[in-house]
Amino acid sequence: MARVVFLGTPSFGVPVLEALVRHHEVVAVVTQPDRPAGRGRRTLEAPAVKIAAERHGLPVLQPISLRRDREVVRALRDFGADVFVLAAFGQILRQEVLDIPPHGCIGVHASLLPKYRGAAPIAAAILHCEHETGVTLMRTDAGMDTGDIVAQEALTIAADDTTETLTERLAHLGARMVIDTLPAWLAGEIEPRPQDDALATTAPMISRDDARIDWRRSAREIDCLIRAYTPWPGAYTTLDGQALKVVRARPAEGDRAPDPPGTVVEVSRAIGVCTGEGLLVLDEVQLAGRKAMDAAAFARGRRGFVGAVLGAPDAPAEG
Repeated sequence: MARVVFLGTPSFGVPVLEALVRHHEVVAVVTQPDRPAGRGRRTLEAPAVKIAAERHGLPVLQPISLRRDREVVRALRDFGADVFVLAAFGQILRQEVLDIPPHGCIGVHASLLPKYRGAAPIAAAILHCEHETGVTLMRTDAGMDTGDIVAQEALTIAADDTTETLTERLAHLGARMVIDTLPAWLAGEIEPRPQDDALATTAPMISRDDARIDWRRSAREIDCLIRAYTPWPGAYTTLDGQALKVVRARPAEGDRAPDPPGTVVEVSRAIGVCTGEGLLVLDEVQLAGRKAMDAAAFARGRRGFVGAVLGAPDAPAEG
């Protein structure tokens, strides 16, 4: 049983932490500070990892910047951990911190590195219509997901996977991999292999603008975008100057688009939108300030929806 310091922040890290608690001695947890949330951002929301750690009575450290917080760095030394394990912590560690544990730092990254280095690898894999992704355990270094590979496993991306559903499956895969790999790593039985930087791609942080639908793209590409940005920030277009979120949709099998991209049409008792290649069937939509609803029901209650052109370039989104 090893002494472990765990560093993580969002829900992706929770299964890894829970597995470490069951199999090793977790001596401390480091996570990001509580963040403003809710209407008016007047309340503070604790990271998912902090909530899980407190449930187990573990010491929790929340530095604003681990690179600058000397007190936290001293505390990390005092814990006497054998190894640090990181899963979506959200800060790059400087070499001084990486050198603290005698067996180094193992990072859990939700992609098949060197593909999709960065903050949003799960969304990036879906956005690019990949058929598989996976989890990489790496020996964390001072770069952005550039460490040598310790272990790697692939996972098939289902046709209806969203970032939310795929995150859960990858998190549990990562948790199992950490438990399976740590004994051999601590015993010095694993020789990590360098990443091939020539094959590296990036997965930068997501903004709301990234989720705006360009109807000139193919139905398949738009379907991937919608699933990649579910639940956040939510793929959207515009209708009469208002933001219209596309909650669920699917490419129509074999149907060609009869009208220009963005045009709403009826398709076999369903509602579709013409794209640059094929039709996209809308299953669920949400107008700004309203509840999500069935797209066919929305069309029945919104005169002129069928025949409208979504995402008109001169119509700014409101709401």
